[in-house]
Amino acid sequence: MIPFIDLQAQRLRLAGKIEAAVQDAVVGGAWVMGPQVRQFESDLAAFGQAQHALGCANGTDALILPLIAWGIRTGDAVFCPSFTFTATAEVVPWLGASPVFVDVDARTYNMDPVRLEAAIEAVKAEGRLTPKVVIAVDLFGQPADYPAIRAICDRHGLKLISDSAQGFGCTLDGHHPLKWADVTTTSFFPAKPLGCYGDGGAVLTNDEDLAQEMDSLRVHGKVVAKDLKAGATAFTHDPKYLAMRIGMNSRLDTIQAAILIEKLKVFGQEIEWRNRIAARYNEHLAPHVGAVPHVIDGGVSIWAQYTIEHADRDGLITHLKDQGVPTAVYYPVPMHLQPAYGRFPHGAGGLPITERLKDVVLSLPMHADLDEATQDKVIAAVASYKG
Repeated sequence: MIPFIDLQAQRLRLAGKIEAAVQDAVVGGAWVMGPQVRQFESDLAAFGQAQHALGCANGTDALILPLIAWGIRTGDAVFCPSFTFTATAEVVPWLGASPVFVDVDARTYNMDPVRLEAAIEAVKAEGRLTPKVVIAVDLFGQPADYPAIRAICDRHGLKLISDSAQGFGCTLDGHHPLKWADVTTTSFFPAKPLGCYGDGGAVLTNDEDLAQEMDSLRVHGKVVAKDLKAGATAFTHDPKYLAMRIGMNSRLDTIQAAILIEKLKVFGQEIEWRNRIAARYNEHLAPHVGAVPHVIDGGVSIWAQYTIEHADRDGLITHLKDQGVPTAVYYPVPMHLQPAYGRFPHGAGGLPITERLKDVVLSLPMHADLDEATQDKVIAAVASYKG
């Protein structure tokens, strides 16, 4: 059976460097917020063209940290796509706010700016919710249309989060999403292109005040430099023993940071490999499927997934399984159609593109170590389907 994502191939390619990094972290004994965390945060910020990067426990916590810092609460509206994983909108009701689901572009599968503005205007006209934040998702690894979305956010006075859980490392016209977003969030779940060996996440921003606020929030609301500067009593003990705000416990483990330091060193090269693999897929699969992936003009995807369309999606999945080729469907049930989220509003005119995509998309094996011989087997299996 061909692996859908071959994580062991990368581990073996790094020739013991990860194991050595883990051993160093274990022997070092600083297993929570140790020096490797600080090093990784510095390395991550440099890679992502950010002034600040903060590790946290997972990609979901990364999303809620800025929302808490911005004071999002009951009566606020947060706009996000429905064609994404649950985590994107999941954090919004935690604060009593309401997600508002927006349709996606038919070619890139990312948030449609035209539909976004229509949704914002409809919410404003209704008057029940107050628009506050947009969460754009870099679905399957490619950047959303950030120049257009940023312009809309500026017109309406909204904050912008780049949910780059699947797309950290993607660029648009040479820039990372943080050029336009107030915050970029990411996940280091093992299956992500930049994944650790457990759970982990990070938040990136160029806003010093916001970075300090989120640093406080991720460690139980601890006192930070801006609090002392604002006149708080001088505190010479461990900062976590003076809570300035209601926080949470969301720290990136030292061992995971040690792993990610090594993975980040080769990440740029792996992105190049992923793009070569995706281009080869596109060339050979285009005649045999309804659509191959389309990347936004000026965009570089990191190809967290390679996703095609096929009119007989379920038949093709069965055929590929018989050929030893695994597949996955992202996402068979969009968020606005799931029981937990059906009560929340969605953009004017519904979500027709999202509802079409759920029946035709499937993802094929994709990882940086996918060799041409294995890829040829996948291509031949797809091409041989006559259903």
